[in-house]
Amino acid sequence: MNAAQIIRIAALIDRVNAGVGRAASWCALAIVLIGFAVVLLRYVLGMGSIWLQESILYAHAALFLLAAAWTLKEGGHVRVDVFYASASPRVKAWIDLLGAMLLLLPFCIAVIWFSWPYVARSWAILERSRETSGLPLVFVLKTLIPLFALMLALQGLSQAIKSVAMLTMLRIGRRRAAKATR
Repeated sequence: MNAAQIIRIAALIDRVNAGVGRAASWCALAIVLIGFAVVLLRYVLGMGSIWLQESILYAHAALFLLAAAWTLKEGGHVRVDVFYASASPRVKAWIDLLGAMLLLLPFCIAVIWFSWPYVARSWAILERSRETSGLPLVFVLKTLIPLFALMLALQGLSQAIKSVAMLTMLRIGRRRAAKATR
């Protein structure tokens, strides 16, 4: 596998995570509309709905868990800009590479490792809400946890690939500049 193919894989990861993130962003609208419906039902009609309230929780979880990798791709996560903002492209590439490899990927592996039995147990019994009229999809909701970690890990891998590509381009540029000055 050559460098161009690896960079295409990073671009594919970026596109997939962006697509999933954009789709998940519609959960924000669902949260608002369902929340409005719950308030109307409760205070205007005097009715309550457990499954509507739980659907807000499900949409909220889906929004954050499925859009996290897209947010990372877009640079929307909190970052300590004391060093990063004024750093050179080379230093930024090193920070992104080391952050992805030493912090993000181990975190994602740990989340997958520790959540897998939790999710497997939920699937084994097709876990449903504890509430009688609640949603019967708790096992699907719990599946979002390792999916979140997998998507975040893939985005971290994409960042690492792009950082290595940037470092390589900068190194080649320095070599060419050095040859031109000789």
